[in-house]
Amino acid sequence: MTHKEKYNGTATVDVIIPAYRPGREFGELLHRLEEQEYRPRRILVMNTGEQYWNREWEKCPILEVHHLEQKDFDHGGTRRRAAELSNADIMIFMTQDALPADRKVIGNLVCAVSENPGAGAAYARQLPRADCRFLECYTRSFNYPEQSSVKSLADIDKYGIKTYFCSNVCAAYDKGIYLKTGGFTERAIFNEDMIMAANMVQAGYQIAYAAEAKVVHAHKYTYWQQLTRNFDMAVSQRQYREIFESVKSESEGIRLVKQTASYLLHKGKWYLVPDLVMQSGFKFIGYKLGLRYEKLPMWFIRKVTMNPRFWREQENR
Repeated sequence: MTHKEKYNGTATVDVIIPAYRPGREFGELLHRLEEQEYRPRRILVMNTGEQYWNREWEKCPILEVHHLEQKDFDHGGTRRRAAELSNADIMIFMTQDALPADRKVIGNLVCAVSENPGAGAAYARQLPRADCRFLECYTRSFNYPEQSSVKSLADIDKYGIKTYFCSNVCAAYDKGIYLKTGGFTERAIFNEDMIMAANMVQAGYQIAYAAEAKVVHAHKYTYWQQLTRNFDMAVSQRQYREIFESVKSESEGIRLVKQTASYLLHKGKWYLVPDLVMQSGFKFIGYKLGLRYEKLPMWFIRKVTMNPRFWREQENR
């Protein structure tokens, strides 16, 4: 099936961005989206906290902003609400801290979805920022290699949890397949993108990785932030255990550590090995705690989560 057959011509595209206290870089993101060769029809921004919004950004002619209160934000629910506002053929979800590396990002994501008839989603390659640390740069290349790929249910034994990998830092979704597979979950502390991708894979669809679609994005997490992030990730896997318990997950993390250590030694960066050990240790502790969150007291959970508001709402439900 060709692009034309799948969408009866040129696919319409909406870009959706959840935002919270966006800084000056957000204006550059809007500019780069406007300048894309494959121009989006709309940029839908789901902004948490109207008081933090810069109205100068509304000069962008294709921008549409929806304000919500912090108590109403949810990683899955807010994206689900945004998807309900879009009737485009393809929805591209981005985060506020990602920047298109060139003018071809949207076009390459559209191609990745449209040229693979079974593809329900496609995610972009993430490139490190210029000031990115050496370890972070290598991790980016491990998770986002130069070669594109397509994964399906047949790849579960080979890739394990990586089969479900997708990143809403920059990812495109076929709206029709999105609706058929239930859309984003209403409640998610983390991993809403992988939960959505897993539902698509289990329904017989594919997840494409579009290495040609490139965005610049990186985090500078401290050891403690690594722990809290991995705690929340494991909590999401535990809460959606029907999806994640059937696939291998820890082996992928071990493979990353081994390959990174080998790479550091090969490059003569042996002095970074202790940093790798510390990062990996904090990630592992956070992950193991998250898998056992149901046995932990709430006061402790609030200290080791990246999202304390999620737990306050859990208590109030």
